[in-house]
Amino acid sequence: MLAVSSDDAERGRQMADKVNAKNLKFGYGLTLKSARQWGLYISAGRGKTSIGIEEPALFSEPGVFIVRPDGTPYYGAVQTMPFARPPFQDLLGAIDFAIAKNYPARGEYTGEV
Repeated sequence: MLAVSSDDAERGRQMADKVNAKNLKFGYGLTLKSARQWGLYISAGRGKTSIGIEEPALFSEPGVFIVRPDGTPYYGAVQTMPFARPPFQDLLGAIDFAIAKNYPARGEYTGEV
């Protein structure tokens, strides 16, 4: 599993330490152009957050994607705010369920409606 952020290396390390997920690799430096291609929302910084962290001038809001080994999307969720992120343990449980039950991806229909 991989988590990628548009943050710089230091902020990326801080998030990795905070999450403390042993089998999760953290990347940083995702360009805002790439973030937008993934469908993420881009926000303008407003100085310090309520917990005292200085926001970057521009940054991407959270998104969670599960991608199959062949590169096709399986699950995606994007947010306009950093609140109520899905707990990683819940996501891992859902992945285990989907694999065990061969649960199909949703949203794959591209025909006329």
